[in-house]
Amino acid sequence: MSERFLSGGRLLAFGRGPYATDAQHVSVEFVHPVIVGKRALPALDLSMLFRPWLEAILHPEDIVMGFGPPEGDAEIRSALNFAHVRKALTFALPGLQGSYAVEAFTPDPFIHQEMIEILYHTLWESVHVFLEHRELGHDVGDAGFLYPFLGQEKQQTPDLLSEVAASIGMKVQDDSRLRAQVAREQAEQISSATLAIHERLAKGGKLILFGNGGSATDANDFAIDCILPPAGYRPIPAVSLSLEPANITAVANDVGTEVIFLRQLIAQAHPEDVAIAISTSGGSRNIVMALEEARKRKLLTVALLGYDGGEIRRRALADFPLVVQCDYIPRIQEVQASIYHILRDTLEVLSRGQA
Repeated sequence: MSERFLSGGRLLAFGRGPYATDAQHVSVEFVHPVIVGKRALPALDLSMLFRPWLEAILHPEDIVMGFGPPEGDAEIRSALNFAHVRKALTFALPGLQGSYAVEAFTPDPFIHQEMIEILYHTLWESVHVFLEHRELGHDVGDAGFLYPFLGQEKQQTPDLLSEVAASIGMKVQDDSRLRAQVAREQAEQISSATLAIHERLAKGGKLILFGNGGSATDANDFAIDCILPPAGYRPIPAVSLSLEPANITAVANDVGTEVIFLRQLIAQAHPEDVAIAISTSGGSRNIVMALEEARKRKLLTVALLGYDGGEIRRRALADFPLVVQCDYIPRIQEVQASIYHILRDTLEVLSRGQA
């Protein structure tokens, strides 16, 4: 991937339904890196019309990622084959054919999606390492936080490969540790939050989700998991304020970015609704303002947070703060995905019990 980027290639990603949000997420990770100082790399989410867009803009030096359910998706496979024939570097996520293909090791769509998220986060981290490896003799800066073995002297590529592979293994272990920690410390809070959400839904309420950047894609994914759930699940009314580019850009342009969710919440909210904020920092001003408004309007408020919960937790702006105690954004997001998938699973169990 780093060689393709250096030769002018772009990352073109796509998926359908909930897997379109993976394309959104990987695109924003490469264009707007979570680590300050990392370069912006060209990436696009083509999910809306992926085959026509590929046919119109694909270059041989591009990187193409197709996301889908554990059982695969025939349209995604066809588009990847098209890109492969035209010499693009292809990733089948999942799949059995492509430049790189990952077999689905679980039929559970939620766990599958969480594993794929870990994969593309570690790909993003590793691409920056190899890009910096190509640029000799400069301070690696924040890459030292990701990969402390890097220094100012260029290593031999085989040594670097083994070091990066070892670091990826360590990151997966960090994920496992964080999930176990959340299970120990947050299980009761997650259970209580789910029951409170269920009670609001039973009264005719809906979920109103919002977040910025990668958290926006998680808000979108949670909303789609509600309205287009896995087979056998019942739909749940939900909207994502992060899935409204015209509203977001209009409000940001005419008023300011701090009110992009507040303005939409005012238009959409009813007292029986549930406001669910997703934020790694817990301090984004537009998230804080939306939660303040939600509390004024008597909505149930839930927040998926990282670090120590930030301002949202300190000011008790969420009835149910669900905190991943970590200071590294990709790991926070990966475990937050597990939390909202558990929320969705448990809501399904509760709805069946009520029926």
